[in-house]
Amino acid sequence: MTAQHTLAARPATWPMQVLRAVVVLHVVALLFQSVTAGLLLSSPGGRALHMASAIALLALGVAHLVAAILVRWPGGGKGQFIAPAALLVAFTVVAAILGEAGVKVVHVPLGVLLFGGGVAQLGRIMSRP
Repeated sequence: MTAQHTLAARPATWPMQVLRAVVVLHVVALLFQSVTAGLLLSSPGGRALHMASAIALLALGVAHLVAAILVRWPGGGKGQFIAPAALLVAFTVVAAILGEAGVKVVHVPLGVLLFGGGVAQLGRIMSRP
């Protein structure tokens, strides 16, 4: 087998490295969101910080989705990370809408679900060689 065939048979590694970095940042942002939720309850500026970090969380979620797509198409890998990334973005939007509407009874459990989903995605991505 020539070097050309070996490279063609193996998915590119840079998209996976980008995905790993973005998912770590995404999970950190999800964790920070829970910290700002606590600040929302205990300090007057907590609401503004929670909303600002929600915008950053959404941006990282979109970056996560784009990185997952890059692993599939130019990277030549499987598309197994795309659906979970898309669900995380969709649930982030729903949680933001519910939070803005004041529906805390669904907003808070959805935030916990988002963090769990982010950690699960992180585990799947980091365990891949």
